[in-house]
Order: sequence, then C-alpha cells, then structure tokens
Amino acid sequence: MAGEALKILLIEHDPVFARYLADMLDQARELSVDLELTSQLQAGLAELRAASFDAVILDLCVPDGAGLANVGLIRALAPGLPIIMTGEVDDEILAVETVHEGAQDYLVKDQLTPGGLERAIRYAIERHRMDMALLAAEEKYHSLFDRLVEGIFQTTPEGQYQMANVALARIYGYSSPEDLIRTLTDIGRSLYVKPGRRDEFIRLMQKHDTITDFESQIFRRDGTVIWISEHCRAIRNEQGRLLYYEGTVEDITERKQAEENLRNSEALYHSLVETLPQNIFRKDLQGRFSFANQQFCRSLGKTLPEIVGKTDFDFFPPELAAKYQHDDRQVIKTGKSCEKVEEHQLPGREKMYVQVVKTPLPGADGATIGLQGIFWDITQQRLADEKIRRVNGLLAQSRNELRAKNAQMQDELKMAQEIQLTMLPQQYPAFLPSSEAPGSVFQFTHRYLPTGSVGGDFFTVSRLSETAAGVFICDVAGHGVQAALVTAMIRALVEELKPVATEPGQFMTKLNSDLCAILKHTGTPMLTTAFYLVADWQARTARYANAGHPKPFHLRRAAGVVEPLANASGKSQPALGLFDDAAYQTSEAKLCPGDLIMLFTDGLYEVENPENQLYSQDQLLASARQLAPLPAAQLFDQLLDQIKGFSAGTEFADDVCLVGLEFTQGPAPK
Repeated sequence: MAGEALKILLIEHDPVFARYLADMLDQARELSVDLELTSQLQAGLAELRAASFDAVILDLCVPDGAGLANVGLIRALAPGLPIIMTGEVDDEILAVETVHEGAQDYLVKDQLTPGGLERAIRYAIERHRMDMALLAAEEKYHSLFDRLVEGIFQTTPEGQYQMANVALARIYGYSSPEDLIRTLTDIGRSLYVKPGRRDEFIRLMQKHDTITDFESQIFRRDGTVIWISEHCRAIRNEQGRLLYYEGTVEDITERKQAEENLRNSEALYHSLVETLPQNIFRKDLQGRFSFANQQFCRSLGKTLPEIVGKTDFDFFPPELAAKYQHDDRQVIKTGKSCEKVEEHQLPGREKMYVQVVKTPLPGADGATIGLQGIFWDITQQRLADEKIRRVNGLLAQSRNELRAKNAQMQDELKMAQEIQLTMLPQQYPAFLPSSEAPGSVFQFTHRYLPTGSVGGDFFTVSRLSETAAGVFICDVAGHGVQAALVTAMIRALVEELKPVATEPGQFMTKLNSDLCAILKHTGTPMLTTAFYLVADWQARTARYANAGHPKPFHLRRAAGVVEPLANASGKSQPALGLFDDAAYQTSEAKLCPGDLIMLFTDGLYEVENPENQLYSQDQLLASARQLAPLPAAQLFDQLLDQIKGFSAGTEFADDVCLVGLEFTQGPAPK
C-alpha cells in the first residue's frame, strides 16, 4: 500500500480535532491521503452516495448520529468500505463492541500519533481486503458444495452427523443441514427401517474401510420411507485410529420403484413364456392369416376363428398394415428371412416397438406357400437405450462443468494462499539502544513451510516499546479454508489487543475470550494452540504465556544450556477457543546476550521415517543442543535438513513454522 493515493471520508463534528487529524495525515510517510471532511452524519452519508472512498473515519459522538449504530448505517450504504471509529473514551469494552458492530478499529483521540494513525488506516484497509477475499472464497466453495445433487455427510463412528450438505437435508426431509444434525442424533435407531442395518454398515466399514452402493430403506423426517444408496470411506489419522466416516447419499427411490415394476412385469412375462411366450402367426400368399397362437390372439383380443382369413388391414392402422404387407411380399419374393425392429400398434393401444422375424413358409413340395412370423415387444429396451444415451450426454456435460468449477476453486485457493502469506511479517522491527549502535539488539529469523494451499500456522513480531518486542505464534488445527479463516480472525484479534500486549497472561486471556465469543456463533470449536513472548533487552527478561502450544526452546549459549520454556506453575494450560473463562498466567525467564529463543509449531516434529517411527520432541531438543552455537538462520536450515533426512526426504505432513528471537550483545541493564 506504500505510496498509494487513498480517498478518505472524515465525519467529525469537532473542527479542532478535524484539523489536527488532517495535519497528522499530512505527516504520513507511506500514505498519500485525499481527505474529505464533513461535520454531520447525514452529510457524510450523502458523500458516500455520491462518491467512492477507500475508508471512513467516523466520530463516535457525531451530533446527528446514534453512536455505535452509525456503523450499521454506513455498512448498509457501503458494505465494502473499512470503517475506523474515533472517540474520547479509552474503553476496551467499547472498542470490542465497535469491532463487533463491523468497524475495523477504534482509536482514542487523545492517544493518536501520526505513525499510529497511518498504521491504523493501513491495517484497517488491509484487514478488510483480506477478510473480503477469504469470505468470497468461502462463499463460492459452500455455494458449489450446497448445489451438488448428491447428499454429502460426515458421521462419527457412534452414529452422529458431524456435517451434511443441503442436498442430504433435502433427501432426508429436513429444512436445513443444521436441522438434520440437531435432530438426527442416532443413525442406527432413527434412520434405517431395517433393524441392524447400521450394524451391517459398521461391519463392512471395519472390514474394507470403504463401501459402495450400500442400499437401504430409511425414514424421512415426516415418517415416509425412501430408498438410498450410500458410498462411504473411513477417515483415519496417521496412527490408524478411526476419526469419522464420510461419503455421499443418492435417493434411488424412483429407480427401486422402477425395478419393482420391472420385476412384476418380468414375472408376468415369464408366466406367459411357460405357455406360448411369443406372438406367432402364419399368412398365405394373399396376406391372409392362416394361424395364430394364443399369445397373438390375446394381443389382438380376438379368438382364432376371428383372426383366420383376415388381413393386417382388419386389425392395424392403415399405414402400418401397408408396411407389414410390403415386407411380407419381399420375404415371399426373395425367399429370404427378414429380421428388423419396427413400430407396431395393437387395436386400442399406443404404438410400440417390436422385434420381428419373418421367414418363407415352404409347402410339401418345397414351393413357398406363405410365410410365418414371430415378434415380441422391445419397447422398454428401445426406450432404455434412448434414456441411456440421454443420461450419458447429461453426465458428460456435468463432468465438464465440474472440471471447470474445480479449476475455478483452485484459482481461488491460490489467491487465498497469496493473501494469507501477506499476513506474515514482511520485515522485522529494529531495536537500537543508541544512534551509534551497529545493529538491532534483537535479531529475528523465521521459516514458514505450508503443506497446502492455505494453512493454520501464523506468527507476528511487534515492537511494543523502545526496549520490548512481542512475538506471537499459533497453530489452528487443520490446513484448509476453515483453518485459514480462523487464522485471519486471530490475526485481527492480535492487532486489536495491542493495548494489553505487554502483559502476556492478560493478552492470552483476552485473546481466548474474544475467540470463544466468535467461535460460539459458528457452532464448531477449532483447536488453536498459541504462545506469546515479550522480550525486553533493557530488563533482560523474557515474559511469556502458553496456551497448549509446544514449549519453545531457550538456547542459553553462554551457559551451554538448551531447555524448554516451561510455565512457572509447571502445569500446562488449555488451547485457545475451548473454555471462555480460561485464565493464562505469565511466566518469566532471564535473557542474556547471545541467547536464542526458538518458537515452533508441532508440524516440525510430527514426522515419520520409513519404519513408521515418529520424530520425537526429545530428538528435536537434542538436535537444537547440537546446533546451538550456529546463527539462527543457519541453525534453522540445518535443523530442517536433519528432520527431512530422518523422514528419508518426504515432505512435512503438517504446516511448519519456525520463529527465532536472538539477543545480540547490547548495553548493560540499567
């Protein structure tokens, strides 16, 4: 965004503060701002209707407004516009409520600085852009997911639905996937008509791990019974433990009904075959019937005396009768058999297709005295062939559409990955004890290795004061779109918690509370581990809080010691987003020049070798001790090479994030 010209609307009733804010924007080093000022909310709304802006800075107490409700008015008029709220009161609860209403930030007027205002505008616009891009990608993914005709599900081994799409809810007769998951809590007892059917499903899954065309009768929500066909597979973790089943469901009720109808028809057909299964007749040289079997008699609805001596014109439509006699004359003339499929229409019935075989009928002297024929109804076969051709055409069209949508989804995931990478620090803050200092007292290094398009690992490095740096690292379970969205939320929350960033325990407690409040509305908990470190070169301390995250390593090079950073209480604390009342403690360690603190996610050591042996945390600690004298960047690269060597060169199974804070030789503490 550096150097980008931004058009910003300022809605501020205090002209003194408006001039003060305009002066601060004039001092911005990386932003060029065209500021439009209005002192009333209604005038500001009129400006938004008339022109386009990149952001709005809104006074909380604008006279003709309604406080926080003003945010909703602006979002309704310009939903794609970032909003920064300003106010007189330094109130954390008010700031959180402002963000909940839809604003990107809340700034206290008497605490504003030119640099702080510039950063707030830049961060608000960037956060809004990333949020909109991720939401757009998620909406398109769910739109495709919910437009599928087949039902899609995930169930626990015990028989509870974890996930369902709109098609499955529609097949089962529920108003929504949420209604289905909430209501249908015992698949074995509530879904299948036949007792023990779920047990048979489980037995087959335990034996094969996959199942196809598992056909069953089930109860819809209204009590009606339908037929379904299930295709399913078992999902296991790396240790082979069963996690859940996932698969698809197809409503095959119409097909089953058609099959039942066909079976009934076949039963009737076979009973007729036991007598005289086909229509058989004979004609003389003049085209008159001389014989007909009982099946043919029944077909015409005539007795044999009523048929003999008559011609096709006495029973069939004139155009068909003429065609039949034309074919008869050809058989008699050539002396060769004729076999074909042709239209046929019995008296009082619809047209049909029949397979016809006609052969010359020789007399006693070998001369042709007429012909004999046999025919049978093949209408269903003909219609089935036509239906198959139509269905194959539709399937080919569906496959092409699905390939195009998959390609589009891949493009969107690639864009989401690029956006997510921009969330990571692009440069580190410098800590210079004096203008003559040769370099920063704190040196930072990181390695980020995502395994998929988007992932759940994230870290950030912040300058908290002239002497203190904050390092935050987290790992959201999974590495898909859902994990990426949670990561984006955490990044936004971390930015909002800058006022308490110097107190690790308070920072982590507030972050957990805010995250729980957000995830509560989704109904889906997401396991998130995190570690937050505040390092102060002047006090020579490292203060930290841990939320279920792997313990970072403290490399005390001068003492020749490498040890994990454990909690002061000796007890672990829960991951984020699980318990909204969790309180996190602050622990402290001494920093000495030459020390390196190495933070990492569990993807670094969750690696298997060809013998299915896991790379343990003890091995990781041993490798860190061996490589401790090396500079952080070289240490990280060699450590990654050793782990890859352990796994025989295979890629990491999970996202990997390594962050290092190195304390170089600084001035003596005061």
